[in-house]
Formats: sequence, C-alpha cells, structure tokens
Amino acid sequence: MKVSIVIPVYYNEENLRPLYKDIREKMLNVIDYDYELVMVNDGSGDGSRLVMEELACEDKNIKCIHLSRNFGSHAAILCGLANCTGDCAVVKAADLQEPTELILQMVESWKKGNNVVLAVRKARDEKIRQQLFASLYYWLVRKTALPNMPKGGFDVYLVDRKVITVLCALDEKNSALTGQILWSGFRTDVIYYTRLARKVGTGKWTLKKKMRLVMDTMFSFSTLPISIVLLIGIISFLGALVWAIIVLVCKLAGYIEVTGWTTLFIFNLFSFGIIMLTLGILGEYLWRTFDASRKRPPYIIEDREESK
Repeated sequence: MKVSIVIPVYYNEENLRPLYKDIREKMLNVIDYDYELVMVNDGSGDGSRLVMEELACEDKNIKCIHLSRNFGSHAAILCGLANCTGDCAVVKAADLQEPTELILQMVESWKKGNNVVLAVRKARDEKIRQQLFASLYYWLVRKTALPNMPKGGFDVYLVDRKVITVLCALDEKNSALTGQILWSGFRTDVIYYTRLARKVGTGKWTLKKKMRLVMDTMFSFSTLPISIVLLIGIISFLGALVWAIIVLVCKLAGYIEVTGWTTLFIFNLFSFGIIMLTLGILGEYLWRTFDASRKRPPYIIEDREESK
C-alpha cells in the first residue's frame, strides 16, 4: 500500500520545512506503509523552489514538480494527482492550518472502502471576514449548485485511484476541483476538524481569487446564472407591459398633459443596465466555451526532481 500526499506550493518558502517536520513527526514516523510527497511549485516567486529541492535531497520519497508559471491551485493540485503513484492521494495545503493527524484518519477511513474522504471544517481560528465569506460561499454552493457540499466546506481531502482517474479524464477548464469531486458521486466519508490560524507568512488567497472561485463554481455546476438572465427578461417584459398599459390609459383619460423626460431617462438607463448585465452573464458562458475549445493544457511542467 502506498499513500501520496499532494502539496500545492505558492509563496510558502517559510512554511515548507516546518510542514515537512510536522508530517515527519506525526505521520511518516508512525506508519507501516509506503508514502510519497508530491510538491507542486505553482510559479512561486520566492525561495520555495530551493527549499523543495533541499527537502528532496534529504528524503528520496519527495517528488518536486515546478510549473512554468502560476496556473492556480486547481491546476497545481490536478498536476500533483496526475503525477502521483499512490493507491490513494491526500491533498494538503502548505500553510500548516490543518492538523497532520487528519491524514492518518482519512487513510483509515479509506481502508474501510470509502473512495473519497473529506476533512470538513467545523470551526475556524481565523478573522471574522474570512469566516463570513466562507460561510456565504458554501451556503450559496449548497443552495444553487451542489446540495452535498458540507456546511463547513473543505480544502483537504483524500481520493483513491478510481477518483484520480476520473478527475484527470474530465479535462474541464475554469472549474472547481472540490466541486468535481462532489459531482462524481463516489462513496464519501467526512472527518471534522478545526482550521487553525496561519502563523507563518501571509496568505495569497486574494479577493480576486475568491470571486473567481465563486464564478467558476456557479458557471460549472449551477444553472443559476442563466436562470437569472431568463428571470430578468421575464420581469423586464412584464414590467414594461404593465407600464405601457398604465401610461396609455392615463394618456387617453387626459391625466398626462406633458411628456415626462425624467421618467423616460430613468427607464432607458434601467433598461441599458439590464441589457449589459445579461450580456455579461452570456459573455461568461461564451468565453468559457471558447477557452475550452482551444484545448490548452491546464498546466505546463517546467521541471521536476525525483529520486530514481
């Protein structure tokens, strides 16, 4: 039996050695099966690459993969899954916010026959705004796209070889890997933990990336965006029809003596806003279709180091 640990790395120079020490002490020294650590450098501009290479020299079971630029965590994790050789793979962040003991628990659950094991956050030792955004995002996903999304969400998970094969075969652009795992429908177990506050370094999970995740999830797994376009069209048509009837009746009854330019201006501005909104939503679908048709790879490997 062999377990792979996939670690996406992006500006984690200060975390990598403490991370490896933590994994070594809490997992590697107590297991009786084979393992490998697959570290994927997602275009980090700091010294992460050097630290990864040093660790690979110290442990022959560490495999380092360097992408040509920053492709995002989805692509980095997918790259790690595609290049791992374990019977199952655990995806773990490099920021030390998830207890390493979770890996042992997930492996034990996998041994019982579960294809997917999710480490779900039951609490967070983080800032209020981070907790609010996460709660809102996962609530929105559950209500509109994936009803089986855990309430606390998940970033750490175990998938076995069957699931890895499916994820690599999907070949979806601008999607969310966690959504694909839930969508695949394999037998799933859940383990709860408390997400710790980050002690070393600063997170690169910016507002722009958060909004991109929301859009990728909505457009990939929900009909909500296109339903909004349809709803706006229906409401606009009915509103315009009622307004036209009211204006016509008032005009025939002699209640309207002078045409109201202000009302006309507001109506035109409102109509223009609706048109631009619907075009923007439709444009997102068109762009994603175009991006998928180009068949560009989700990531490009620049270099790799591993023991022979």
